[in-house]
Amino acid sequence: MIREFAAYEKLDHTLTFEPDDLRRHLFGPEAAASVLVAEDDDGEVVGFALWFRTFSSFLGRPGIWLEDLFVREEHRGRGHGLALFRALLERTEGRFECAVLDWNEPTVRFYRDLGGEPVDGWTRYRWLPGEST
Repeated sequence: MIREFAAYEKLDHTLTFEPDDLRRHLFGPEAAASVLVAEDDDGEVVGFALWFRTFSSFLGRPGIWLEDLFVREEHRGRGHGLALFRALLERTEGRFECAVLDWNEPTVRFYRDLGGEPVDGWTRYRWLPGEST
């Protein structure tokens, strides 16, 4: 499903993960992130939310960073994404944050409809493994 998500975001050329690494980092004893899945009435997995804990020193509370939220196209509009989103909101009393690609208008609308606001004045930075510093 991660491959489907990457294709949707036009980023499938950036995939480098190994399944064993995902298992270790998501389901191992020292998991770095967590995954919630959405299932249809037949038990088929139709979506997922990959997230991890954050902490705000200003609030003095843990929060959640939503890394990925994806529902397969043929299952969209049935409440799966909303159910995943609400399940995550219930897990924190701190900040709930995520990023969205500028061109992804359906997701921008989804987040705004849920009360999300863009964060002005911040620029996101990234360092990738193997890049010189």
